[in-house]
Amino acid sequence: MEVKTRFAPSPTGYLHIGGVRTALFSWLYARHHQGKFVLRIEDTDSERSTQESVDAILRGMEWLGLDYDEGPFYQTQRFDQYKQIIKKLLDEGKAYRCYCIREELDALRLEQQKNKQKPRYDGRYREYTGAAPSGVDPVIRFKNPLEGEVVIQDQVLGEIIINNAELDDLIIARSDGTPTYNLTVVVDDLDMNITHIIRGDDHVNNTPRQINMIEALGGTLPNYAHVPMILGDDGKRISKRHGAVSVSAYEDEGYLPEALLNYLVQLGWAHGDQEIFSKQEMIALFSLEKVNKSAAAFDIDKLQWLNQQYIKKSSNDLLASWVKIAFSKKQIKPSSVQQLDKVIELQKDRVKTLSEMASASEYFFADFESYDEKSANKHFNQTSLPVLQSIKDKLVEVQDWNAQNIQQCIHDYSQESELKLGKIAPPIRVAVCGSANSPSIDITLELIGKERVIQRIKNAISFISSQVEGN
Repeated sequence: MEVKTRFAPSPTGYLHIGGVRTALFSWLYARHHQGKFVLRIEDTDSERSTQESVDAILRGMEWLGLDYDEGPFYQTQRFDQYKQIIKKLLDEGKAYRCYCIREELDALRLEQQKNKQKPRYDGRYREYTGAAPSGVDPVIRFKNPLEGEVVIQDQVLGEIIINNAELDDLIIARSDGTPTYNLTVVVDDLDMNITHIIRGDDHVNNTPRQINMIEALGGTLPNYAHVPMILGDDGKRISKRHGAVSVSAYEDEGYLPEALLNYLVQLGWAHGDQEIFSKQEMIALFSLEKVNKSAAAFDIDKLQWLNQQYIKKSSNDLLASWVKIAFSKKQIKPSSVQQLDKVIELQKDRVKTLSEMASASEYFFADFESYDEKSANKHFNQTSLPVLQSIKDKLVEVQDWNAQNIQQCIHDYSQESELKLGKIAPPIRVAVCGSANSPSIDITLELIGKERVIQRIKNAISFISSQVEGN
């Protein structure tokens, strides 16, 4: 039997972290077994589905490298097939028309709540053979078995047993004739020969209903694996404030797709103490038996740590392509490819995201209008003023502008002035970089360039002088 999995997002919003993890697990399982992975867009909710969301899903899958063997299939293009299946179920007496109006159902629900019963449809039209009530467009309901039980051999959660008496006759077609989720997903999975359905455990309640429909249609049951949800670090269901934002937001923030996948595969799955996995390793090692039964907690610090490891290992060319895009949005243009390459090499061990790299590298290529307030308050004062005045004069005399000569210049001034480097380097950093945070001062000054360094120190001297006079 060829293994076949699917990812079936609904284009009613962005592609989020939970959806990506489901897609990843399905993709890995198919690739591990040399099977096929299908992408299906479940777009039957015409009011909420948008082309923008469809495009975001396709773009996100491409960026992550989760390639699919079949699809994308769109449910809106399969309505004729759904109508045929609904007709088949009606003709075989496995479905029926229900003429209940909303007021009836509301009254039924209130009565059940009053009697402390579980709210559910009572099947009052299940065997109805009378004339159709005038003015009522019926829904179509599936005749769920009244006896017996559904046994789910879940490959993550273990055996789950549901009594059919607990299930009511769900609607498979609305009053306007459009099919509902539980019908379309069953028909699609059968038609597409899906062998393994890997999805969130919020679908557990749907599974017994879908199994009964599959059996009513004479189909072969797929294998099910329900993956526990992702929680925030506070134990609550993950939301935007925990990091459950669009996948495109992670791309925009400068997370590498390999790092994001590496992080997500460990949200509910593990292989010993190993933390960093290549895609090839994920494929080789992944199994449903190792997926945890309990919910996983989203940890943005762990994701950033992993991203940092991937940045360190990435080529400068790859990192430069992202930084150039970020710079272009601010009309910043590197002086040369060589200069940008050197800056990236300098920064790649210091940052957690590429957006951080871009922000932390702007001063190498563009002048700034203000200083970091905390850094300026600490290092710009009457004591640092003569330091900057003297070091400016020393740096002007440096003929061959390179890190070694710059370091020697600062060292000589340290000896002459009998000041430790801790009193000299910080004000230079703030003057030249805008803050006290930068790589080694000598290579930093080399890459910024002599003319710009001298001018920035002059600007800092003027700034400090005005501050001193103002006090």
